[in-house]
Amino acid sequence: MRRLVEENHLDPAAIHGSGRDGRLTKADVVDYLGRKPAGAVPAPAAAAAAAASPAVRTPASRQPVPVSGARAEQRVPMTRLRARIAQRLLEAQSTQALLTTFNEVDLTAIQELRARYKERFEKEHGVKLGFMSFFVKASIAALKKFPVLNASVDGNDILYHEYYDIGVAVSTDRGLVVPIVRDADGKGFAALEREIADYARKAREGSLAIEDLTGGTFTITNGGIFGSLMSTPIVNAPQSAILGMHKVQERPMVVNGQIAVRPMMYLAVTYDHRIIDGREAVQFLVAIKEALEDPGRMLLGI
Repeated sequence: MRRLVEENHLDPAAIHGSGRDGRLTKADVVDYLGRKPAGAVPAPAAAAAAAASPAVRTPASRQPVPVSGARAEQRVPMTRLRARIAQRLLEAQSTQALLTTFNEVDLTAIQELRARYKERFEKEHGVKLGFMSFFVKASIAALKKFPVLNASVDGNDILYHEYYDIGVAVSTDRGLVVPIVRDADGKGFAALEREIADYARKAREGSLAIEDLTGGTFTITNGGIFGSLMSTPIVNAPQSAILGMHKVQERPMVVNGQIAVRPMMYLAVTYDHRIIDGREAVQFLVAIKEALEDPGRMLLGI
């Protein structure tokens, strides 16, 4: 009887004894085995088996976590604009060898210039003097020095554009759109500010025409209006480069051997490394920095 209990890993307490004073008999054990479901293992045996096989344990981190409260989900289809933006971004990432380089610019001179002339400028031209016209002018000056950043890839050829159609990214509730300022190199600060402001208004109203968004040789995007300190913008294919502006932040800088608080902005240029070398991209960004830190050079065309 004892041998039957040990071989079958039985719990004696679970078997009803029919002998004197409730003692177990061999018949009780045999009868119990006959009635026990096939494959069943008593609790002590099951615990021992689990302890001997740690690989089958469920980690504590995978145990179901009780959740209280509502856990609603909502499925919303992409708008046509959002789906198109997603498609264009994926195309740029998959077809171009994108790389980003960074620099920083001291905007003291531009801030002083704007503070000195903003009221007269607005009264004279009917539009505010913002930052964007300075960045468009500085970008065009740098593009003229490094024309490959104004080019695009066409098969196995590099297509150099001898005109400057600058895309200015505008954020709307429906997504990011990039209207194009045509022949921007031939326009003054007032014309640039007026056209950019008009595009921003149309973008908010949803009245931009397809012609306003097609083409473009170079793009400028400003994440700083949302508080972005640094980012890596994605090229607006088939263009080969994009300039990223960021938040203006006062920081201590060493100027002429002295520490001074200056309005600084990080700049980023993402470029297609298939046709643009790192040297050209870095020097292009330095050219923009130099033009912005000495805006008189842009006004004099030097």
